[in-house]
Amino acid sequence: MPDSDPLPPFSAPYAPDDATIAARLLGDSRLGADREAQIDRTATRLIEAIRANDDPLGGVEDMLREFALSTKEGLALMVLAEALLRVPDARTADQFIEDKLGQGDFINHETKSSAFLVNASAWALGMSARVIQPGETPQGTIGRLTKRLGAPAVRAATRQAMRLMGSHFVLGETIEAALSRAQSHSARGSRYSFDMLGEGARTADDAHRYFESYARAIEAIGKTAGARPLPDRPGISVKLSALHPRFEAVSRARVMTELVPRLVELARRAKAFDLNFTVDAEEADRLELSLDVIAAALADASLAGWSGFGLAIQAYQKRAADVIDYVDALARRLDRKMMVRLVKGAYWDTEIKRAQERGLDGYPVFTRKAMTDLNYVACARKLLALRPRLFPQFATHNALTVATILELADDPESFEFQRLHGMGEALYAQLGEDRPEIAHRTYAPVGSHRDLLAYLVRRLLENGANSSFVALAADNRVSIADLLRRPAQIVGADHKAAHPDIRLPADLYRPQRENSRGLEFGERKALEALTSAIAAERKASPGTVKTSTTEQATAAVSAARRGFIRWNATPAQRRAEILDKAASLLEQRRAHFIALLQSEGGKTLDDALSEVREATDFCRYYAALGRKLFGDGEAMPGPTGESNVLALRGRGAFVAISPWNFPLAIFLGQVTAALMAGNAVIAKPAEQTPLIAAEAVRLLHEAGVPAFALHLIQGDGAVGAALVADPQIAGVVFTGSTEVARSINRTLAAKDGPIVPLIAETGGINAMIVDATALPEQVADDVVTSAFRSAGQRCSALRLLFVQDDVAHRTIEMIAGAARELKIGDPSDPSTHVGPVIDAEAKQRLDAHIARMKQQARTHLAGEAPAGNFVAPHIFELSDAGELTEEVFGPILHVVRYRAERLGAVLAAIEATGFGLTLGIHSRIEDTVEHVIDRLQVGNIYVNRNMIGAVVGVQPFGGSGLSGTGPKAGGPHYLARFATEQTVTINTAAAGGNAALMAGME
Repeated sequence: MPDSDPLPPFSAPYAPDDATIAARLLGDSRLGADREAQIDRTATRLIEAIRANDDPLGGVEDMLREFALSTKEGLALMVLAEALLRVPDARTADQFIEDKLGQGDFINHETKSSAFLVNASAWALGMSARVIQPGETPQGTIGRLTKRLGAPAVRAATRQAMRLMGSHFVLGETIEAALSRAQSHSARGSRYSFDMLGEGARTADDAHRYFESYARAIEAIGKTAGARPLPDRPGISVKLSALHPRFEAVSRARVMTELVPRLVELARRAKAFDLNFTVDAEEADRLELSLDVIAAALADASLAGWSGFGLAIQAYQKRAADVIDYVDALARRLDRKMMVRLVKGAYWDTEIKRAQERGLDGYPVFTRKAMTDLNYVACARKLLALRPRLFPQFATHNALTVATILELADDPESFEFQRLHGMGEALYAQLGEDRPEIAHRTYAPVGSHRDLLAYLVRRLLENGANSSFVALAADNRVSIADLLRRPAQIVGADHKAAHPDIRLPADLYRPQRENSRGLEFGERKALEALTSAIAAERKASPGTVKTSTTEQATAAVSAARRGFIRWNATPAQRRAEILDKAASLLEQRRAHFIALLQSEGGKTLDDALSEVREATDFCRYYAALGRKLFGDGEAMPGPTGESNVLALRGRGAFVAISPWNFPLAIFLGQVTAALMAGNAVIAKPAEQTPLIAAEAVRLLHEAGVPAFALHLIQGDGAVGAALVADPQIAGVVFTGSTEVARSINRTLAAKDGPIVPLIAETGGINAMIVDATALPEQVADDVVTSAFRSAGQRCSALRLLFVQDDVAHRTIEMIAGAARELKIGDPSDPSTHVGPVIDAEAKQRLDAHIARMKQQARTHLAGEAPAGNFVAPHIFELSDAGELTEEVFGPILHVVRYRAERLGAVLAAIEATGFGLTLGIHSRIEDTVEHVIDRLQVGNIYVNRNMIGAVVGVQPFGGSGLSGTGPKAGGPHYLARFATEQTVTINTAAAGGNAALMAGME
């Protein structure tokens, strides 16, 4: 009987220590000598079958052997496969083909395989490479006859090569075609699980379309499923992220309300046909949410008595064993049987990068492949022990893994193997001959060749890496003995469990500095701990701030001038230690500063946490840089008997004027840079965010910055103007509008005293260019993030989007649909994506611009905002880029279509704005990317990613032209601009001769 008490939510350490896990796994891994010998015999037979395979058509293994991903040809082929079939126009296709075929030696490539798939693809690519030589695309000037006669043939041949590859991965372009093809194998007892291809949903329409696709597929599969009982029945795999456009931890309440009923409905339909219904695995940050959705859906009474519901578990995740325990407990609680597909995992590189970017304590996945293999077998043992409540489905193409499981298992009808369509055919054919009682299921993708692209590249990357068993097993140069080495042997010892060349996120920038600590919102305990701490801080009174007078501003400058000599004399090492301590204090008090950033700055949780991290990084980066630049000076070359040293020292009293949009990070970035350089600082924050600045100054004083070296002046623009006009100041660092920067520049130039530096970072009409080779889903993600995150109130935010006309309709539609799914509201709510604009004046300006655009432009999106200082995302299409004449500082995106042959005009339009802060490029054509980079003088260019969130010391930030003076904040040249240079030359021979030289005489 089911237990009426609900199961507690899944919980396990997100990124536990590798060595701790390895110690447990290594201790349990060894079998007896006889059993290990049997594994060797079985695995050897399977490997020999793989190598003896003479399938005349060929398969993925043949393609990977022919075009290894370690070669230029392999990489070019991967990019071609990923993008070519979605390019609708001939011009872009020609440029793309030339770009990729020029990167490998396809003309002289000698095929090593007799397989038709390989030979046909190699022939088509080689022919294409011969016809299209470098410079012979429409943008070239030679070979016009070849272009005219050859280009259509080239396009056709190359596209056909890609389709030929794709056909071997996809069972059918429709579920009906796939079922028809599967029927021809059903007589041999093959089982199938159908996967409807496609990216995760970005829009509500996407989610609805995927739901209908799954529902139609279930109906079609069910009608042809026959009468055999589970588990010997076909199945379908569903992705939760395809069924909801905001499948993310912070949107949990919405996901549970909207997605669970959809999943239950699909499961009911699958139950009606007694199918295997598998929920596919997602990335690690979605694991807890996925299990919440699965548990809620499975608990629905309408699914009682059905054994077909299942899920996939990834062995490369360190929590895999915990997930198995949870699933078993869930099945027990509900008195159900479940099917569990054990996979190794396909998003490894993404997981590593995400953990590094988010500054986590560790990685949620193993960093060594051998640890994944070791964990896979351990999880297999666990699943086998939990039969019959759980029905294990072992998805693997690794002969050693198959042989090990066969040795561990009994009762061949109580589990099955799985393989990807187009892979592992020789292995499982041999297994079928040797052990006909062992079932295996083919995981079969279904969809158009366009939908295949992302899937195909992921499979190629997963199985074509040099370390993958598929790649090694197909290579006769690798001995079978090497392939039979056990994962435990390869790992060696628990202290070797982690990859030596993959640093922990905290150590990413060592030895220079420590990375700032972040948080994974997908870890429930960590998110709850942070939000609870923020709520406690919010209850405390934030205090008040007094506005300074111009007289107080003048007095602060005088005091700073007096304090400068003492602070400049403080050793650079000591100044750096103070900044490092400030960084530690920031991390200790991040909840306090997040609460302030939310209440005073209107920051969402994600933005506020990122800002605390950026401020922390500034402190540590400038401390590390300062130790190097402001130490003993640099010895210069010169004649004997003479010492020449170049040293940096502070300038004097430096004024730092910071904006409201990054009231902590930019404020502290300016102040700490000036302090590290030996200057005394008068900090003047934006009048909208005085409390954050006051708390930041208090923290710096606590860290050890003397009061005489750092002075805080609060007030409006008049106070700032008084500081700039003061004849005693030695420099100004400013972030804000171009107009104010010009005013500061004029004021400084008008003074008769020393010529002092102005370090200014202003805004820009930041553009992004999207051509037809770009992946629409990635574009939608990056545009929505770049244009609407932080309510569009970033200097780097996207303002002007250029989309190639051939793909503009679909791209704009997807962007608008994705933006509609953003939640606008209270920034203290973790589920909020877009908070308020800074004040009523800003809202009024933006509302006025929106009203004008609704009259003058085509509206693609006009969101609705709640009462208060909120402005919803808007998207307007302009007929010409020149219609946007100024930076619009809010969540408003302007779109312009362009024809491929008019790219030059697009670049001219961007250049004509006079700004040069950030630029985005989405293209798979490297020549196009390089051309744009060479043509435009823009400070920060981002290719195939979003264009905000510059990381200190990684993406130094700042522009040129109307966007600022440089040098870049968070870069290696920034500190020197706050300093003066001093050369000291000493005649070391002045005291009677050059003793050092004479001592070295023969």
